[in-house]
Amino acid sequence: MRRFSCADYGRQKLHFYASPCKAPLRAFAVLVFAWVEDKVIICDIERRGWCVPSGRVEPGEQSIEAVCREAREEAGILLAGTQYIGFYRIEDHNDIRYADCFAARVRKLQEIETPEESKGRRAVMFEELPSLYHNWSCLTEQVFLYSYEVMQRLDKVRGPCDPPEGQI
Repeated sequence: MRRFSCADYGRQKLHFYASPCKAPLRAFAVLVFAWVEDKVIICDIERRGWCVPSGRVEPGEQSIEAVCREAREEAGILLAGTQYIGFYRIEDHNDIRYADCFAARVRKLQEIETPEESKGRRAVMFEELPSLYHNWSCLTEQVFLYSYEVMQRLDKVRGPCDPPEGQI
């Protein structure tokens, strides 16, 4: 099994566990690493900065539904080939929560649905991320690389996704 570093995020400790591991409890949040060829989509979120589309899982919603909704709301993207890649375990004092992580291809770009949450999006090369990403760490780097590797493997199995529509 692949091992990942751990990282601090404020007073929280982050651990990542790759698929096929599943969180022991329902995820409270989701993240998606949405790729257009070798660029990943990040969005500028109020009070956080540049990050991948992410957010809370609503009551009655599955993680896959939440990740598709968050991608539309924060980045204005429709996803293709969405793949569960693992989860973050987030420890804060005595509280432990989980966030499901997905990798996907961008199927289509459209207007950002929730402009009060997201100030914009951009597609960036991996090399640009350390200077842009709001909480860059060794763990963040490892998970980005892992998400890209998963997409590369899936593309070989099922062929590349249809080219995205719209401008990046």
